Amino acid sequence: MHSASLQDTAAPEGICYGCGSSNPHGLQIKSHWHEDKVHVVAEYLPDDKYTGWPELVYGGLIAMLVDCHSNWTAMAYHFRAEGREVGSLPRIDCVTGNLGIKFIKPTPMGVPLTLRAKVEGEVGRKSRVICEVYAGDVLTAIGDSIFVRVDTAQLSAAAHGR
Repeated sequence: MHSASLQDTAAPEGICYGCGSSNPHGLQIKSHWHEDKVHVVAEYLPDDKYTGWPELVYGGLIAMLVDCHSNWTAMAYHFRAEGREVGSLPRIDCVTGNLGIKFIKPTPMGVPLTLRAKVEGEVGRKSRVICEVYAGDVLTAIGDSIFVRVDTAQLSAAAHGR
């Protein structure tokens, strides 16, 4: 049994559609440190409403899973780099700076997906995260993305012209 997820520990009030613990309509993915202490992992079984082509997972769902899980990977690495427990204050937040997805093989419906991610290189204001998506044992997609550490109050103010 897993301990509490990164999302539930650091942001139980989160409302993100992909990973927010408090979004009753969202995916509510749950990310955890792997026992190897290098990777952050999550599992997700897509509902039939996320079908793209018949019997295949919609690529946009895969992108969303990679985006949210990779972001939590970046934040987990920031906490670790600072020698802090996930969820300790002050809060650490990151946003997507660049989302890259390479689809390797079709992802079949009805198969649990495993996301396996790690920060590649240094943990900094901008961190590169590599996220592999597996359907069972088959690698179907790879995310190669950049996540930026931010102050969310400043980010929100800038977005709204305040």
